[in-house]
Amino acid sequence: MEREDPLEKLERKQADKKANGGLKALMVAMIVIALGLAAALFYVLSSKNKLVSELDQEKQDLTEQIQALQSDYENLSSDYDSINAQLDSSREEIAQLVERVQKTEATDRAKIRQYERELGTLRSIMRGYITQIDSLNTLNHRLTEEAASARKEAEETKEINTRLSRQVEDLTGRVTAGSVLKAHNFVMYAYNNADKVTDKANRVVRFLVNLSLVENELAPRGPVRVYVRVTDPDGNLLSDGRGTTFNFGGETLEATASREVDYQGQEVDLGIYINNVPAFSKGVYTVNAYTEQALLGHGELLLR
Repeated sequence: MEREDPLEKLERKQADKKANGGLKALMVAMIVIALGLAAALFYVLSSKNKLVSELDQEKQDLTEQIQALQSDYENLSSDYDSINAQLDSSREEIAQLVERVQKTEATDRAKIRQYERELGTLRSIMRGYITQIDSLNTLNHRLTEEAASARKEAEETKEINTRLSRQVEDLTGRVTAGSVLKAHNFVMYAYNNADKVTDKANRVVRFLVNLSLVENELAPRGPVRVYVRVTDPDGNLLSDGRGTTFNFGGETLEATASREVDYQGQEVDLGIYINNVPAFSKGVYTVNAYTEQALLGHGELLLR
């Protein structure tokens, strides 16, 4: 058998040793790489799980916020039909948003961000409703107070007007009563053919009724007609043949005679003759004097 050269043997051993050392180094490197990859994979998986957990929590938080807003909308109400109709529409939008969030994967970031924006919009809308309801309630409260104040003022005004109306009616009544003409110095005479006063019935040819319209600043100015009604002892109304009538107290009365005078608020004396009476009998004659507004006075005359 051929003996191996010691030098070659040494070189071969050194080459084998070197080859084994390289292999070991390669194996170590591969192990380090494998460990690195394992660590990286573990980190990635851990990060992914953490991210998924965070996204799930974010979705849960979003769902709870939407549900809280949904509860707020349910508790919100108003006394106004138009706002209630808008609230119903917003409640429907929130119910649909809750349903869409629950059906969406937490990892769908685009959808989740869209839902967050919709939640913000619905919150803004709700704040608008609250402001609007508060404003309307404040306005309604103010209008209610103003209406109550107006009713009170109207009642007070009505009471004042009623009181004033009564005062006016009272004053009007007083003025009306005060404006009625009155008379004094009321007397009736009988005259004969010689134009002498007499009380002999067989000598009388006419009567004269004298009276004075008193001074009255409230009485109307202008023409005033005075009517006299004379009845004989048997109660028959004497007539001068002119058929004069006048209205008094809602009735039409026949007058024995009348005369018109111009009254200007000052005292006026007047006399009214009663002529054309065929004959006079013994007894008491009664006379009453009138205007169409008042009885001026009355008197009697005895003929023998």
